Amino acid sequence: MSKNVKAVILAAGKGTRMKSEKPKVLHEIFNKPLAGWVISACEEIGSFENIVIVGHKGEDVEEFVKKNHPQSVCVYQKEQLGTGHAVSMAKKELEGFDGLVVVLNGDIPLITSKSLKKFVDFHTGNNADVTAMTAILDNPFGYGRIVRDENDFIKEIVEQKDCTEAQNQIKEMNVGMYCLNWQKVKGFFDDLKNNNSQNEYYLTDIIKWANENALKTYGYVLEDSNEAFGINSRVQLAEAFKIMNDRHLNELMENGVTIVSPENTQISPETEIGADTVIFPNTFINGKNKIGKNCKIGPFAHLRGDCTIEDFVKIGNFVELKKTYVKSHTNICHLSYVGDTNVGSNVNIGAGTITANYNSITKEKKQTIINDGASIGSNTVLVAPVELGKNAFIGAGSIITKNVDANSLGLTRSPQKEIKNYVK
Repeated sequence: MSKNVKAVILAAGKGTRMKSEKPKVLHEIFNKPLAGWVISACEEIGSFENIVIVGHKGEDVEEFVKKNHPQSVCVYQKEQLGTGHAVSMAKKELEGFDGLVVVLNGDIPLITSKSLKKFVDFHTGNNADVTAMTAILDNPFGYGRIVRDENDFIKEIVEQKDCTEAQNQIKEMNVGMYCLNWQKVKGFFDDLKNNNSQNEYYLTDIIKWANENALKTYGYVLEDSNEAFGINSRVQLAEAFKIMNDRHLNELMENGVTIVSPENTQISPETEIGADTVIFPNTFINGKNKIGKNCKIGPFAHLRGDCTIEDFVKIGNFVELKKTYVKSHTNICHLSYVGDTNVGSNVNIGAGTITANYNSITKEKKQTIINDGASIGSNTVLVAPVELGKNAFIGAGSIITKNVDANSLGLTRSPQKEIKNYVK
């Protein structure tokens, strides 16, 4: 994608129906805010600068953007006066810009970079000035309808309450996403008017303005209407989670991964899994992870993100991993927590093993290193920072606070006592 594309992401709204103190766009799917999914999709198509319009609790949204998407910039919309007004807040950032601006909402986490690229390619391929993204719904109730002329150009967008009986039968609805030839349309944002019942400045008015100014207005029909799904309530948040999860599970299965029980498995779209790996039921995988081939994960496993698992690894029932690298042919089979750890190949981690990696006083997390061939007995605690050498052996029930050399036995255990006839 050429670097003459910028994105304006509308993320200023409160989201009243969420019934939350948190801005709507910071509500999460797979531990990633809604706005994060949208920004990531824009980054993947090569938009070298995303302009995020923030408003309600904008400081919180800006903090997230700066930390996770440093190439993006935030612009404040102090008063929420409508979508057209929101985009106009980006005019200063776009001053002198001669290219395409993609406008999209920050609450549509299902949008993909693939669809965004097709959208932009459609716009440029038709030499359009304004392209609105649309979707075909069997029941478009509540959405603005797309009215086209005899040449298939968009004539206008009519809100549901203003539709005639004939217009109500139209199944093509407005997604609320636009691709704009900025130099051609920037004048619209100087001509904004709010003569409507809400006294707001609507971005949808750009279609009428463009036609009045003899600009070419196209409509691009989204192939998967689910990608237009916007979040306005907790119910819709749960629906979007399910759609995102099902979509990714289907992709994994099409690529050779066995999902034993898709209805009881959740895997983040940012997780890659190799062929012939088996995911057992009630496994939950968050964040970015890379899992190799011929692995067995679960049941009841939890990967919290930033994990790399090589080939032929078993992560068993009630095992939790976080920020951990596991080399090939290693087993972590039962009831263990392994975090901030590098695990070698051919390692066996016994049931109930814990890496104690967090200091609650200093708020620091330390690393554990387990080298190739090490074997850790059940019910062991490894207190980080600590390293187990190659082929080290740890006796069951140990609390290991110091490094253990290669080929050595590490053991901390009180002598066993027996009191004869105690029960009698």
